[in-house]
Amino acid sequence: MNYPNTPSLPSIVLIGAGNLAVNLAKALYRNGYHIEQVYSRTREAARALSQCVAAEYTNSLASLTSHADLYITALTDRALPHLLPDIVAGREQALFVHTAGSIDLNIWQGYAVRYGVFYPMQTFSKQRETDFREIPLFIESNSPEDCALLHTVASHLSRKVYTASSEQRRSLHLAAVFACNFSNCMYALAADILHEHDLPFEVMLPLIDETARKVHQLPPQQAQTGPAIRGDEAVMASHLDLLKAHPDLQELYQAISRQIKPSVKV
Repeated sequence: MNYPNTPSLPSIVLIGAGNLAVNLAKALYRNGYHIEQVYSRTREAARALSQCVAAEYTNSLASLTSHADLYITALTDRALPHLLPDIVAGREQALFVHTAGSIDLNIWQGYAVRYGVFYPMQTFSKQRETDFREIPLFIESNSPEDCALLHTVASHLSRKVYTASSEQRRSLHLAAVFACNFSNCMYALAADILHEHDLPFEVMLPLIDETARKVHQLPPQQAQTGPAIRGDEAVMASHLDLLKAHPDLQELYQAISRQIKPSVKV
């Protein structure tokens, strides 16, 4: 759904040009938001993103415009605290939000008057555009008025908008690490095992897809299959034997098997 670019929509500065920033900027632009400026520490990254969303660009925080309504930071958790003073200086009355899952709302306290969080819970890559309509967006603010504003912006992008506290968001981020980052690490380990035996990773894709589809209909605990949940110790012993050249993977295999079924012997 597209929304006309009217004065009722806040003008935006996007601070960052990484995976999340690129996808968020494009989603905002497609929905009628005017992105005044894009910042990145590298001029090339700032320019590349600015060209996608018809914005100005800069690689200097001192050159950020002071006239935007909403400043969205999409920086690493490590970089944001160090850059806060320079981001806010001279723009203290605007609304500032970060997009991090694990950073507290109150990181803005003492710098900005109006502040919040705009957290899209999804994995992003610059090379692959994501449909924001299906992405859960979690918002938080230090004022009801700005929370309502962020809810409006989020609702233009996504069908799934939630208000969540900083504590809830930290738990969301932790759960996302298990569901996304750790599972992708398992894909990488599977790819290594297959490569050792001259097998292509693509043979795993139907299995991966069906596993993901099942949890749309079943609780994950009920969707669990495999030798650990069955208590098939003979199969698990043979797997551990295959991993004898990789003791770290043996340990990982045993730990996860015990997590699936604590009574299993591995």
